[in-house]
Amino acid sequence: MATDAPPPEAGTDPRPAQPSTEAFTAVQQSAEFGELRRAHRSFAFPLTIGFIVWYLLYVLLSNYAGGFMGTKLIGNINVAFVFGLAQFLTTFLIAWFYSRHAAAKLDPKAEAIKSRMEADA
Repeated sequence: MATDAPPPEAGTDPRPAQPSTEAFTAVQQSAEFGELRRAHRSFAFPLTIGFIVWYLLYVLLSNYAGGFMGTKLIGNINVAFVFGLAQFLTTFLIAWFYSRHAAAKLDPKAEAIKSRMEADA
């Protein structure tokens, strides 16, 4: 087939060397990796819990506070509609906040760990 790549020449492998299982275990137990995990968890867990609470509030209000949720705000737009749109807005805001957090705090640390492991392999 025309799209098949030619086999690599003897002794040349285009892929980087893979670290050993022991190297992965050592990195996983390192303080640097623990700091990376903490940086991720300290951001992701509170936002996840907050969003779940916000979503459950929306569902519970929709089920048990029909009068409140049916309150018209402007024309035919009621509280339930605004809360529903706010669910989408918060989803996108959380994704945006996480991408900024990851780019600023997580990615540099992860790249440093990855580069060191590839250099040691």
